[in-house]
Amino acid sequence: MAQHDPLDPFAGPADGAAGWPPAHPVSPPSLGGEPASAVQRLFLHHLYEFGRGVRALFLMTLEARELPPMLARLERQGIAHFVQQVSAAKVNLFFGRAPCVAVARAVVTRPLNTLTAEEDFMLGTLLGYDREQQCLRYLDRSGRGRRQAVAAE
Repeated sequence: MAQHDPLDPFAGPADGAAGWPPAHPVSPPSLGGEPASAVQRLFLHHLYEFGRGVRALFLMTLEARELPPMLARLERQGIAHFVQQVSAAKVNLFFGRAPCVAVARAVVTRPLNTLTAEEDFMLGTLLGYDREQQCLRYLDRSGRGRRQAVAAE
């Protein structure tokens, strides 16, 4: 029988131990009374990462109908956010630290695919995307040539 490590948050007691497996499974996280959808679970994971300081800005594209409970949660927790309408059915939800959200709000004034190379670079960097990939993306989008810049190294 395997030893249960009480410090491992992912390990439960060994099978066969008293009360294991639980008679009633643990409910999945939710934002309301119903079990959370995959998008809601991702949102809750982003809130966890935000609380741990993993990233300062988050972006989620989701169905407009999924937005109200997320906005309510952000407002309850005092987390800065703004919503960009993508279509009649879709929205982009930006949230995180207030200064980062303020910069995103200033940069994102039109559809994301129409941002300049510089705006795209700034937003990607704020969202915590890989810096080297953001640099290569900037070089490609700006027309400054990835090959020339990388070859110059």
